[in-house]
Amino acid sequence: MDAMHIRPFDEADTEAVIALWDASGLLRPWNDPRRDIARKLEVQRELFLVGESDGELVAVAMAGYEGHRGWVNYLAVDPSARGKGYGRILMTEIEQLLEARGCPKLSLQVRADNSAAVDFYRALGYEVDAAISMGKRLIPD
Repeated sequence: MDAMHIRPFDEADTEAVIALWDASGLLRPWNDPRRDIARKLEVQRELFLVGESDGELVAVAMAGYEGHRGWVNYLAVDPSARGKGYGRILMTEIEQLLEARGCPKLSLQVRADNSAAVDFYRALGYEVDAAISMGKRLIPD
């Protein structure tokens, strides 16, 4: 496995992160990634992490904890760097950071048609919760 260095997101990473999300199929027309980044930088910016290997950004994830449970959003690994354990390494780092904050449970959402992501998270010990995900847009992008 090639070494990956994890560090907090820096504004200079913006274009590379958006390109990685795009290459990973995470972008949606109703979510402006630049606004999502700006919003994250206002709340627990230290939990917005990127992974680098050989000077290239290869992984990214946003995490957060609101006192009840932690969440992970926008986890992506460069398609050309998959299979090297980068996603697992990044998730382990997030789990450790959240556990150190007293977070008892980490939750995430996966699009129903993304079986590769479901398989990835199952391999890390995540299980499907018996819950319905609901949302309401408060601020249009």
